[in-house]
Amino acid sequence: MSTINVTVNEKGFEYDIHSLVKAFYPESEVKVEIGDCDYDIAIAFDNSGISIKDTSGKVRIEEYADGEKDLVEDRTEIKNVLKKLVYVFLSQKEGRELPWGTLTGIRPTKIPMTMLNNGVSEDEIRKYMKEVYLLSDEKMNLAIDIAKREKKLLGNIHYKDGYSLYIGIPFCPTTCLYCSFTSYAISSWKKRVDEYLDALCHELEYVAKSNEGNILDTIYIGGGTPTTLEPEHLERLLSKIVSLFNMDSIQEFTIEAGRPDSITPEKLDVIRKYPVTRISVNPQTMNQKTLDLIGRRHSVEQVKEAFQLARSKGFNNINMDIILGLPGEDIQDVAYTIDEIKKLNPDSLTIHSLAIKRASKLAQVISEKGFDLIANSGSTDAAMEVGAAGTKAMGMEPYYLYRQKNMSGNLENVGFSKEGKEGIYNILIMEEVQTIIACGAGTVTKRVYPGDGVSGPNIRIERCDNVKDVALYIEKIDEMINRKRELFKD
Repeated sequence: MSTINVTVNEKGFEYDIHSLVKAFYPESEVKVEIGDCDYDIAIAFDNSGISIKDTSGKVRIEEYADGEKDLVEDRTEIKNVLKKLVYVFLSQKEGRELPWGTLTGIRPTKIPMTMLNNGVSEDEIRKYMKEVYLLSDEKMNLAIDIAKREKKLLGNIHYKDGYSLYIGIPFCPTTCLYCSFTSYAISSWKKRVDEYLDALCHELEYVAKSNEGNILDTIYIGGGTPTTLEPEHLERLLSKIVSLFNMDSIQEFTIEAGRPDSITPEKLDVIRKYPVTRISVNPQTMNQKTLDLIGRRHSVEQVKEAFQLARSKGFNNINMDIILGLPGEDIQDVAYTIDEIKKLNPDSLTIHSLAIKRASKLAQVISEKGFDLIANSGSTDAAMEVGAAGTKAMGMEPYYLYRQKNMSGNLENVGFSKEGKEGIYNILIMEEVQTIIACGAGTVTKRVYPGDGVSGPNIRIERCDNVKDVALYIEKIDEMINRKRELFKD
């Protein structure tokens, strides 16, 4: 792996510079340092502008209109100008553009959503996003269209007197190579699941009591794989939830069934007893060779059987997830996956672009097996088009969007859904417009202090996290509760 060294003479912009350079050179390690040293790209600030040069001596200088701009007065403005200059410099140098322009954040819809809430017209939003962030027309229209749908879908959410609840089950049949979530093989924890549920129920009791005057809008049980729990454990958890919380106001209750090899008739029967409105059955791919490679440990046939079983049990809102850019897959593999999913006809489909996480085992496997993900990433955009066409054929529209670091093809994750089958929680967690209280090992609670308007702008967001280690979570559950008590003390 090659290394690209970037030097800058002023602190405060290292993260943004790193993200943008990395987007152009995903196969390289990017280092951003302050001061003078050997460099591939050098960035310098002074009171008349910003200069950027590389070792070939190529220089681009952009001056502010007044020629006297103080570069430390308005950091947001300077950041946007800097990113635009770096983008143009690298785009000219490499002879290519990025679909998302200078946008490196994970929430592209946040900008149009905020502007829509402030009464800005769509034409003005397009002009702003084009001029400031250099977005392609395709991605700009996608972000605006999704923001409009999100605004409508969140119309009944209680921002100031409500909250959503996330419950984490940190167990899976096995850990997938690409996964960086808090997840442990259930085989190692079978004898301590009841202890985990003891601690989790204790935390839920605190949350319910401390929020008696607030409205609970959505519940999401994720992980890990919640259906890794045995039927009696699911029964214990779900019965506890409905006994503690007022379910009258619930707009959505999701359980990630996730891994098909964790789904049984008995578990689905337990879930059906409770007011669960939405589940997921996630194949990630319908190509068996890829499933074997990424450690899913289940067959394509099991995916189909699990989905059909859930339908037969009366579940009428089933989501599926797939990942584009998986090692060894090409556009034909993606097309096959989409065709197989179309036969099942889920109610929603989330299409992810592969993000290689440092905490996952995937980076090591890619290195060992010699997969050229960079060469493959060039087809990811085309694969996304295949996926989008498939969702359209199933009567779905895009309704939420987010991005991650080191994504294949510098693309995005998009949730597609049939009308009325959207995942409201998915929007809430991405847009950060409502307080989400999270219980369980490795979860993060976000307290949103809402401002005026439909969903913002927010005054601020404060967080507290639970430890990831399951044994430590069980041991220190009172400390986890105290963290929440401190976060919500005023």
